[in-house]
Amino acid sequence: MPDNAQQFASDNYSGICPEAWAAMAEANQGHQRAYGDDEWTARAADHFRRLFETDCEVFFAFNGTAANSLALASLCQSYHSVICSETAHVETDECGAPEFFSNGSKLLLAKTENGKLTPQAIRDIAIKRQDIHYPKPRVVTLTQATEVGTVYRPEEVRAISQVCEELGLHLHMDGARFSNACAFLDCSPAELTWKAGVDVLCFGGTKNGMAVGEAIVFFNKALAEDFDYRCKQAGQLASKMRYLSAPWVGILQNDVWLNYANHANRCAQLLATLVEDVPGASLMFPVQANGVFLQLSEPAIAALTARGWRFYTFIGAGGARFMCSWDTDEARVRQLAADIREAMSA
Repeated sequence: MPDNAQQFASDNYSGICPEAWAAMAEANQGHQRAYGDDEWTARAADHFRRLFETDCEVFFAFNGTAANSLALASLCQSYHSVICSETAHVETDECGAPEFFSNGSKLLLAKTENGKLTPQAIRDIAIKRQDIHYPKPRVVTLTQATEVGTVYRPEEVRAISQVCEELGLHLHMDGARFSNACAFLDCSPAELTWKAGVDVLCFGGTKNGMAVGEAIVFFNKALAEDFDYRCKQAGQLASKMRYLSAPWVGILQNDVWLNYANHANRCAQLLATLVEDVPGASLMFPVQANGVFLQLSEPAIAALTARGWRFYTFIGAGGARFMCSWDTDEARVRQLAADIREAMSA
């Protein structure tokens, strides 16, 4: 299998979508002011305000780790804690960055149901201890879509935000695959965020057709005070910011972001459908976004790897994750499904 063959290990494997590429090329004409004081950054921020149907503060970072960590740090003091899912990216895949940028805010892990936090799980942790010897809970962070490919519905987000309001907690959303969640639910970005009580969203672009770049969107504008200084201190203030912001203009226009998310989701559904009757194979979680989690035999996993397929197996014994992207080819999905069927039958 060629090294550049389309793979399913991660939606980060994909290239840049044409609309983002074209916007970068257009932004490359002539000179623009530096450090975000350019027309492209202003246009991108305005696109977000129209998309979310509200006035909000918008900042741009290079990657999701920085976006999440800086957003959480803006909501916490060092003696605070953040309640998150036991599988949350901020816990398992960010090398302690949330703790680092907040000067030590502790992550408190909650049990989940299909990867999702529940109001009761949040309440149990938040009121477990309230003495001065314990890091004071201050923030809840949700991953949308979750690390196991499930999606919070608006009413679930609202129920969590109500608990947050009752307990004096801020609500942050890690939206690395927020586009896929919106596509699955067929609801507006506003309904899934500030209208449901979310204070700040990290909107992922890298996994939906951009080269780099995440947007940090503060719906509670008071919480964004001095956030530009945090970005600068953390090395996230791009001098040529237009190359981070222009691709957003490209993908936010004409529902490009949503169309690509819909395509990735459809490809994931296709894969799940094609393997649903494979003896011995089973879905580990509902397929609601662009990821398919399959329970396979260890020999089948070895056989697929030997054939050149790349995918992650961090989910547990026999668990395999297959991610679809904005550019996934349906024929490639069918080839993978056929190989899974053959590997399991062997």
